[in-house]
Amino acid sequence: MKFDFSKEPGRVECNRDLVKTEKPLVSVVTPYYNASKYFEKLYPCVINQTFPWFEWVIVDDGSNKEGEAEFLKQVEERDPRIRVVHKPNGGISSARNRGIKESMSEIVITLDADELIEPTYFELLYWALYYNPDAAWAYTDSVGFQNQEYVWQYPFNAEKLKTYNFLVESAAIRKKDLLEVGCYDEVEKHYFEDWRLWLKMLSNSKKPVHVESLEFWYRRTDTGVLSAITTDDDVKKRADYLINEVAKTADGSVEAKTFGGELQREGFVLPRRSEFNKPYRTEKKKKEILFLIPWMITGGADQFNLDFVRLLDKEKYNITIIATENSENDWKQKFREYTTAIYSLPEFLDVKNYAEFISYIIQTRQIDVCLVSNSYYGYYLLPWLKVQYPEMAMIDYVHMEEMYWRNGGYARTSMAMSDLLEKTYVCNGATRRAFINHFGRSEDSVETLYIGVDQNKFDPSKTEYGTIRSEYKIPDQAKMVLFPCRLHSQKRPYLMVEIAKQVIEKRKDIYFMVVGDGDERGGMQRKIEEYNLGGNVIFAGMQEDVRPFYKDSDLTLICSIREGLSLTAYESCSMMTPVITADVGGQKELIDETVGRVLPLMQREEDIKCTIYSEEEIRQYVDAILEILDEKNKTAYGEMCKNCRKKVEDRFGLDTMIKNMESAIEDCFLEERTAKRAMVSASMRALPYLADDVLSMYLAYEEMGQESERVWTDSCWFESELRRTREELDRVREQKEFFEKECDGIWHSASFMIGRTITAVPRLCRGGVRCVQEHGFGYTLKHALHKVTHS
Repeated sequence: MKFDFSKEPGRVECNRDLVKTEKPLVSVVTPYYNASKYFEKLYPCVINQTFPWFEWVIVDDGSNKEGEAEFLKQVEERDPRIRVVHKPNGGISSARNRGIKESMSEIVITLDADELIEPTYFELLYWALYYNPDAAWAYTDSVGFQNQEYVWQYPFNAEKLKTYNFLVESAAIRKKDLLEVGCYDEVEKHYFEDWRLWLKMLSNSKKPVHVESLEFWYRRTDTGVLSAITTDDDVKKRADYLINEVAKTADGSVEAKTFGGELQREGFVLPRRSEFNKPYRTEKKKKEILFLIPWMITGGADQFNLDFVRLLDKEKYNITIIATENSENDWKQKFREYTTAIYSLPEFLDVKNYAEFISYIIQTRQIDVCLVSNSYYGYYLLPWLKVQYPEMAMIDYVHMEEMYWRNGGYARTSMAMSDLLEKTYVCNGATRRAFINHFGRSEDSVETLYIGVDQNKFDPSKTEYGTIRSEYKIPDQAKMVLFPCRLHSQKRPYLMVEIAKQVIEKRKDIYFMVVGDGDERGGMQRKIEEYNLGGNVIFAGMQEDVRPFYKDSDLTLICSIREGLSLTAYESCSMMTPVITADVGGQKELIDETVGRVLPLMQREEDIKCTIYSEEEIRQYVDAILEILDEKNKTAYGEMCKNCRKKVEDRFGLDTMIKNMESAIEDCFLEERTAKRAMVSASMRALPYLADDVLSMYLAYEEMGQESERVWTDSCWFESELRRTREELDRVREQKEFFEKECDGIWHSASFMIGRTITAVPRLCRGGVRCVQEHGFGYTLKHALHKVTHS
C-alpha cells in the first residue's frame, strides 16, 4: 500500500480521560524558539499518546516574537504534565541540555517543536528500552513530510554512520548514558548536534534499539536549522569538522537491537505476568476490547478486521489492537484512522516478552473482552490468560477451515481451545457445519456471522464506467473477466490460466484482468507467455481501489480450492457484477444461479500445490463463462446483475454485520456467561503449570518451524547457486568447444593461405622489382597482398 502523507498524526486532539498526575516514566524535552506556528500541530500528537506517564519539559530558548511568552504560558496551563523553562538564547544543544538537567525520569525523549509523532511513539520506545537494559537509546523508522515526502526505513550501520547520518534527532535515551557522554556539545549554535551525539555514543560502544515502525514524522523545510547549515559554506565546513573529529573514535562494530518476530533459540520460555501497576484512566466509562490479529494487510479477513474496528460504536467501546505476526502491515494507516492503540509486537519486542506486554495491556486498560482472529500466538496464549484474568471474556472469529494446512488451520486450533472460548463466530454456514461435524463442537457454541460488504462504498452508481478499459485499451464491445485475489496456491491461479486459454481460443473478444499480487505471479506470467495469451490476459498488480475494475468487468472468477465466504464475492455482487465460483466454504450461501454460477470442486485440498487440472473441471468454467456472456442471454444477464445488488442489500450489508458483532460482545456480559467463565477459570487455575507450558510448547514448535524455514531457504539458495555454477560451466565448455572449432578452421585457412603465398612469392618477386621502380613500395605491397588473397 502506498503511504498516505496526508494522514498526519495529531489532526484531532483526543480526550480519553487518561491519568495526568502520576510520576513520569519518560521526560520529553522540546527546545522552543518562536515556534508557535508548528507547535500547535505537535501539541495534540503528544497529548494523544497512549502512554500517559510522561512529563513534557519545553525549553524556551529566548523567544523574542510578540505573543510567544503568553502562548507558552497558556500551553503550560493546559496540562499538569507540561513545564516551561525559560533561558537566554543559546541554540538547540544548549536548550536540550537544560531540558535534560530539568528532567525527572530516567529516560529522555528528544522532540523538536516542528515534528510530529504517532500515538504509540512513547510507549513503543519505552518498552523497547525496558526489555533491553543494555541499550542506551531507542529510535523508530520515520517519515519525511512537507517540502520532501519519503518513507525512511534504513537499517542501522555504525560504520556508515561515521560518514552519513541516517538517523533523525528524536529518540528515547537513557539519562545515565547522556550524562556519561556529556550530553549535547555546546560548541556551536548551529551544527549537526544530534549526529555528533550518536557518534559520541558509538565512541563509548553504546548500542541502540531500532524499532521498525513508522512512528516519527520529520518536517522538511527550506528555512530550518539543517538548511542554514548546508547552505552556508563556512558553517558547513565547521559542522563537518565537528563530525569528523568524533567519527575517528566511533566504534563501527556496534550493532543495533532489532526484532522481526524471530525466536531466539531459548528453548521453553514460560510466559510472565506484568508487574506494572500504575493507573491508566481516571475513570472507566466504556467496555474495553482486546483484538488479537496476525497483521494488518490486504485481504478478506483483514477487511473484516478493519470494518469491525471502523464501525464499532466508539461511544460504548474502546478497542486495542495487537498484531502478533511479522509483517509490513500495509494497512496500519487505515486502522489508525479508527483507533490509536495499535501494537505490532514483532516491531519492538522479542517473542519471549509478548505475553508480559499483553498482560500489561490487559491490566492497564482493564480489558473486558478478548477477541482472537487468525492469530496462532493469541490462541495458544488463551490457557495462560484464563488463569491470570478469570473475569475476562474470550471469543474468536474464524473465516474458514483449511484441512491442507495444520490439519484444519485456525479452525482446528479454535477447536482445541473450545473449552476456554465462550463462543466461536464463523463467516459462513459451511464452516459452522465443519466445526460441528468434523471437529465435534456443540451447535450452541458456534454461530454464523456474515462479514458483509459496505454497499455504500461498493455502489456501481458512484463509479464511472470505462476508466479501466481505457487505461488498458480494452474495447467497449469486448467482454472482461476479473480475477481479483492474492496470487497464492489457495486461489489456484494456474487453473485461471488454463480457463483463460480455452475461453480465448473460442472468443478472442474476451479479456482476463488479474488484480492482485503474490508468489505465483512470475509463474503465471511465464505460462501466459508460453500460451501466447499476453494480449488478452492483463496483470494490473495490487490495487488500492478495486471498484473501477468491478465496474468495467462483466464477470468475476473465483476458482479457489478453499474459501470461507470470499470478500471479492461480496464486493462483486455489490457492484452488480455476476460471480462464477468453485463450490468451496460458504460460497453458495451468497452465489447461486440468480447471481452467477457455483461449480463443483474437482481437486483434493491436499493437492493444493498441484497445477495440473482435470479437463472436466476446466471445461465447466469455460462453458459457464461462455454461456453467461453469450449475446443470446443478454436479458438474463441484465437480471443477474440486478439480483447481485439486491441480494447484498437484503442480507449482507455491513450494518447487519456490526450489529451482530456488537451483540456478540454484549452477550459476554450475560449473567450465565459470567458464571460459566468463573467456573472454567477455577478449573484452569488448578492446572497452572499446564497453562504455562501450552504457550512454551507452541513457541518451541514455532522455533523449530522457523529453523526449518531458514534451513530450507539456505538449501534453496545453495541449490540455486550450484545450478547457476553448473550452467556457467556448461556455457564456458560450449564456448571452449566453439572456439576450438573456430581455431581449427582459422588454422586450416591460414595454412592454406601460407602455402599459396609461398607458391606465389617467387612470381610476385620477379615483377616486384619493376613495380617498385614504377609505382613505389606501398602500392606494390598492397597489390601483392591482393593477389595472394584472391589467388
